[in-house]
Amino acid sequence: MPRAGVVGWLSEQAQTGLREMPSNAAWMLSRALRPAEHVGSAVVDAIPGGGDSVDARMARAREAAERAREAEEQALEAAQESKERADHARQVNEHGRARLTETERETNRTVRQRVALAQKEADEAVKRERREAEEEAEEELEEVRAEVDEEIEEAESDAEEARARAEELVADATEKLATARRLAAEAADAARGVAEEARRYAQQLVDDAEQQADEADARIAAAEQLRERSEQSAKHAVRELAGGRTNGGGLESYKKPELLELAASVGVEGRTNMTKDELIYAIAKASRTKS
Repeated sequence: MPRAGVVGWLSEQAQTGLREMPSNAAWMLSRALRPAEHVGSAVVDAIPGGGDSVDARMARAREAAERAREAEEQALEAAQESKERADHARQVNEHGRARLTETERETNRTVRQRVALAQKEADEAVKRERREAEEEAEEELEEVRAEVDEEIEEAESDAEEARARAEELVADATEKLATARRLAAEAADAARGVAEEARRYAQQLVDDAEQQADEADARIAAAEQLRERSEQSAKHAVRELAGGRTNGGGLESYKKPELLELAASVGVEGRTNMTKDELIYAIAKASRTKS
């Protein structure tokens, strides 16, 4: 296999190895930590000593993932550079061969022209011109060949150095990715412990809330009973005040805000827009109707 072909093959293998690596170490970390992200911050803060250790581990895991990603990008760039240099070496090789072919074609054409010219004069002149032309052509070919060989050797050397550097960066990226995975696993384990503790704490909060709700229901029922007794007392007082009289009786001694409260207790509608006399009449009427 030509040397340029070996360099190209190595570059391709380096890039293939990089493509088979996980393209995003941060994504792996987020997948490992996803169960812990649903725990409310208030619940985590409520657990003594539970937040600092997990946060620190998660931060270290994210930093390691970022370093692995950067190393991976560097390795990919190096592999790309290696491939580009190998391509350049191949192009230089092809260009050099094309120059050789073109030079050979031009020199052959020159030889034929000079031979044709020499043949007009004499056979000896033809032989002399042919020999001189061939010598000059050979010298020129040797010069071009030497230049092409030098350019090819330099390009292949650059490609070899780039390949070696790419391999080093690939190894470094692999090591950093392994470290990121390990830290992510540790952070995930710690987060699962915090999540379990948070679940127990949340269950305790639910139990307490249910107990408080039961107590509140009991207080609401007691308040409702008290309201009903108050309403009945108010209606009784209204009936006593109204005394069955059409003009309202003792209700005239009440102020309007007090009449509004009595009207509400006996269910008078539109009371807020009534005058004092209208309220007295409506309360008396409602009292007689309910009696």
